[in-house]
Amino acid sequence: MSYLGTLIGFRAMLAGTMAKNKADLIDGVQVQPFPLWPDDRGYFLEVMRMGHGMPAGFPAETTQVSAALSYPGTIKAFHYHQHQTDFWVPAMGMFQVVLVDLRKRSRTFGARNTFYVGSLRSWQILIPPGVGHGYKVVGADAGMLIYVTNRTYNPKDEGRISHNHPDIAYDWELQHK
Repeated sequence: MSYLGTLIGFRAMLAGTMAKNKADLIDGVQVQPFPLWPDDRGYFLEVMRMGHGMPAGFPAETTQVSAALSYPGTIKAFHYHQHQTDFWVPAMGMFQVVLVDLRKRSRTFGARNTFYVGSLRSWQILIPPGVGHGYKVVGADAGMLIYVTNRTYNPKDEGRISHNHPDIAYDWELQHK
């Protein structure tokens, strides 16, 4: 059965949460702030150090670092991985990040987390395999998402679900939370 098929009939479980504390997070998801060092020229941020922080276990030989620039209002959602772990660092702009637990055996199966992250809230997010993820760039400026994966890109590992799929029933308008 596909990941999407497991969601049918679970709309009641898909109530959105802002993940106000660790207990609200989908199993395996990690979120923490990262420092920005601003000065009169702009700012500096450190995306990651091999062997440290949330992506500490990512193997050097298969770790991939990528970046995506998206224009205001762009929605890129949803997709998931069977084996790959993603580590997201929103480097510029503001993002409405949405996670959906698609893992049937997870204690948080069907749960959703919504985060507003980026220039005004510098958080990094670790997304485990089986958790659907996507984002919308909010505000007037483009957004730059830097993401680090523990595996090089493999299209066979990735699944996609439409951003407006009725079984997820996510409202992409501002959540006012």
